[in-house]
Amino acid sequence: MSAEIIDGFAVAAELREKIAADAAALKASHGVVPGLAVVLVGEDPASAVYVRNKLKATAECGLKSLEFKLPASTGEEEVLALVRRLNADPAVHGILVQLPLPKQIDADKVLGLIDPDKDVDGFHPVNAGRLSVGLPGFVPCTPRGSQILIDKILPDLSGKTAVVIGRSNIVGKPMAQLLLSRNATVTIAHSRTKDLPAVCRTADVLVAAVGRPKMVKGDWIKPGAIVIDVGINRIEVDGKGKIVGDVDFDEAVEVAGAITPVPRGVGPMTIACLMLNTLDSARRSVGG
Repeated sequence: MSAEIIDGFAVAAELREKIAADAAALKASHGVVPGLAVVLVGEDPASAVYVRNKLKATAECGLKSLEFKLPASTGEEEVLALVRRLNADPAVHGILVQLPLPKQIDADKVLGLIDPDKDVDGFHPVNAGRLSVGLPGFVPCTPRGSQILIDKILPDLSGKTAVVIGRSNIVGKPMAQLLLSRNATVTIAHSRTKDLPAVCRTADVLVAAVGRPKMVKGDWIKPGAIVIDVGINRIEVDGKGKIVGDVDFDEAVEVAGAITPVPRGVGPMTIACLMLNTLDSARRSVGG
């Protein structure tokens, strides 16, 4: 029997509707419209697409967007000065600096300057620390969206085994922290893990976030497991570009109990959770 397909596109649409309603209520009660500032330096085509999608979602959710497009030649101090100005602006509740940045700009320095209470990407070390010790803070959007999808299938993870393939600060580590907070027993696997397929086969919940197309095969998956595929990889098939995940979907769908497709899986949830983090920031600004 084939796995249940976890429709991240549909779940994200429901979430955006809820965000829009809550944003309207916040405006009615406090006169506050959640504001998201997006900074794009340079003309990287993929970054431009991501920013356009984020701004579109912002409008759909009734949030206010402020876009700052800077040329690729922009110096580091100019970007830092912009971040300082956005930190001080009470109408800005979320600040997103689109990565990658041009080589003359230290991304860690820029991200580290963002006010942690406006860090809706959840990348600031303060928010990473808050997540680690269980304090309220901003969770990176992809792990947050992935956890929402997992909760749709299996709300109680107590005693379940989870394996996260990938140890990045953006996905792997925060994903593991979220699963731990749900009382799962968590293993973080990576490129130096011995017998990776065997480790993956222990997982009731398997999250793949490595950036390698179709790496996770069907025989890596425990029958009935929930598989969350975070990967977005472009490959050539018959001379045409195709987007695939880190999981070999055609094999995995025959083994897993539930699985996210690529596209229409985790991707839409990432942007929806950016809107949710921005709304949360605005609520906190009025003591909510």
